[in-house]
Amino acid sequence: MASAGIHPTAFVDPGARIGEGVSVGAFTCVGPEVEIGDGTRIGPHCSVHGPTRIGRDNRIIGHAAIGGEPQDKKYRGESVELEIGDRNLVREFVTLNRGTGDGGGRTRIGDDNWFLAYAHVAHDCVIGNHCVFSNNATLAGHVVIGDHVILSGFAGVHQFCRIGAHAFIGMGALVNGDVPPFLMVAQEGYGRPRGINAEGLKRRGFDAERTAAIKRAYRAVYVSGASLAEAKAQLAGLADESDDVREFLAFIESGERPLLR
Repeated sequence: MASAGIHPTAFVDPGARIGEGVSVGAFTCVGPEVEIGDGTRIGPHCSVHGPTRIGRDNRIIGHAAIGGEPQDKKYRGESVELEIGDRNLVREFVTLNRGTGDGGGRTRIGDDNWFLAYAHVAHDCVIGNHCVFSNNATLAGHVVIGDHVILSGFAGVHQFCRIGAHAFIGMGALVNGDVPPFLMVAQEGYGRPRGINAEGLKRRGFDAERTAAIKRAYRAVYVSGASLAEAKAQLAGLADESDDVREFLAFIESGERPLLR
């Protein structure tokens, strides 16, 4: 404790074991039965509940909830654990829960993983090494994740599922079965254009003539059935009389990703 950098407003329980070079930020609470390895940095407004073991050189940025009770109605207060390896990055508002007595009693997280803002790891999950959990990626209980797995933003995994090493789970995909190693999983239900934002334009003072020009541009791209090249040619003609259509066309032509159609 003497060599650790504990902010004056932080609370560290006397029963916690703090390694060399550990820093604990303002208003962070570290409870009993918590072990924090050398060089780990914990930011402000975090909570770390035990029993939890955190390895070396982790970065927990701020407002994260580490080692909280499992969100499981079967939990009756038995002693259960969270184990975190080395060199993990935990961003804002991430929640990492302890295990349950019926599920083995331990949530285990390996080394060199990234948990971006609002990611959630539920009770009794087992996570390998070098994984990326993008924003809002969520695991239900008892999920097993192999090494080098990427979960894109808003992806969700059903309880008891397994995801093999080197798999990629696309944005917003909901996984309710096992995913073998090396696979890519993506959902087909991406958003599709459904007309112009007419009410929003009206509220922002767009008159009927401007709105009509935008509607013509929309029909050229999304309703006419023309190819994109043909649609852009139509837009070029419409752009002569409308600044809004010129902006619409310029946006399409400057894109680096495929146009959502």
